[in-house]
Amino acid sequence: MKIYNQLSEFKKLENAVVTIGTFDGIHFGHQKIIKRLCELARSSGGESVLLTFFPHPRMIIDPENQDLKMINTVDEKAQILSSLGVDHLIITPFTRDFSNLGAEEYIKKILVDAIGTKKIIIGYDHRFGKDRLGSIQTLVENADKFGYSVEEIPEQDINDVAVSSTKIRKALLDGDVALANNYLGYAFSIYGPVIKGDKIGRTIGFPTANIFIPETYKLIPSDGIYAVTVELEPEVGTAMPEETEPNAKSKLLAADSGQQTYKGMAYIGQRPTINGMTRNIEVNIFDFNREIYGQNIKMNFLAFLRHDVKFTGLEALTKQLQQDKADTLAYFEEN
Repeated sequence: MKIYNQLSEFKKLENAVVTIGTFDGIHFGHQKIIKRLCELARSSGGESVLLTFFPHPRMIIDPENQDLKMINTVDEKAQILSSLGVDHLIITPFTRDFSNLGAEEYIKKILVDAIGTKKIIIGYDHRFGKDRLGSIQTLVENADKFGYSVEEIPEQDINDVAVSSTKIRKALLDGDVALANNYLGYAFSIYGPVIKGDKIGRTIGFPTANIFIPETYKLIPSDGIYAVTVELEPEVGTAMPEETEPNAKSKLLAADSGQQTYKGMAYIGQRPTINGMTRNIEVNIFDFNREIYGQNIKMNFLAFLRHDVKFTGLEALTKQLQQDKADTLAYFEEN
């Protein structure tokens, strides 16, 4: 799959089969649409194109509202779409100027002149252009003029997509990663570099890797303890100075990159037992004793074990962590 971070990078195609949307989560509903997109492209001798936007339009239209969190980062989305067989992914920067394009101007400049669209697969409720005045009816009315055809995604499929995205976010915020994974069709994950912590875990026999998530818009599950798998890149990165913030752009682990996978238990929370002040994401990787500061890791959430609790001291915390590890190992034995 070819990826374009600006529409200007894209070379117009002779026969582009296009769908448009945010596609956050790329769950079963999205996958159904993408499968149809790729089928149509193959059957017509064309190439599949998915046009998406970043930042999410709501982040630009309503910048004061910071509540919107995304299931996938841009890099995660690209990796999944590539695995589904999409030929071209265009990530268009969503700006105020872009949002002010009129509906017909959007069709001509973006879909026709820049992409070379011959077929559009779109939902009945899709809106575009200035003040969101463009609709599927606008696309249909302009089809003959601009030489493309339109296939409507059925209302039920669109409703399933919307409902699933909402349910996935709610499940993750409730800590129910098993339910979220059921909707997604794959394990929800987070990805980022390992940064230095205060090393308290080492003193009680549970050393942890602290993960920094560069993308502030990434949805993080509810506080608590989780059974996870951890994927490490094949080469250990250079240690990162404690005062240096990690690079905000990082490359995702590729499925065929030769990464190593380990079992572990993850913690999300403010560490109330030691009166922590910031929310941490940490993972105790089983049967592992390497220094991996600065290395990017991917953590796949499989099951929720318990909520975060304030214990009377480190001794009580250690006892509970021993039980958590036993519960995590039991989960892996059963699954």
